[in-house]
Amino acid sequence: MTRFLLSIAVSLLSSAIGLLVADWVVPGVRLSLGGFIIAVVVFTIAQGVLGPFILRLARRYASAILGGIGLVTTLVSLFVVSVLPGGLHIRGVLAWVLAPLVVWLVTALGSWILGWALITRRFGDRDRDQGRTSSKR
Repeated sequence: MTRFLLSIAVSLLSSAIGLLVADWVVPGVRLSLGGFIIAVVVFTIAQGVLGPFILRLARRYASAILGGIGLVTTLVSLFVVSVLPGGLHIRGVLAWVLAPLVVWLVTALGSWILGWALITRRFGDRDRDQGRTSSKR
């Protein structure tokens, strides 16, 4: 259960960082302070729910885009968040092209790095220690 909660925390934190970087770097992307928390939560939930759905659709109908599933999921999740009032506003074609790239890259790297730092280091040591203990018996 702790690993699951840490995974959620890593997803929320990497989504928050990704959205903030997109707001900072991509012209046409604006993240309002008041809607920031809602945007992060909705984006993270949309990523989690839409990812497997889009993967299943791509496998069935467009196997050529399987490598870009993360980008497609990020684009659709950004669209979902931008439709809600308040949080995230994306204006212009360039912003719609660059924002998913930036958010996908930052969230992927953030999840990988934070996941390693928080989950693997914490549970990896315990799993490794339990393996040593059981092998000595």
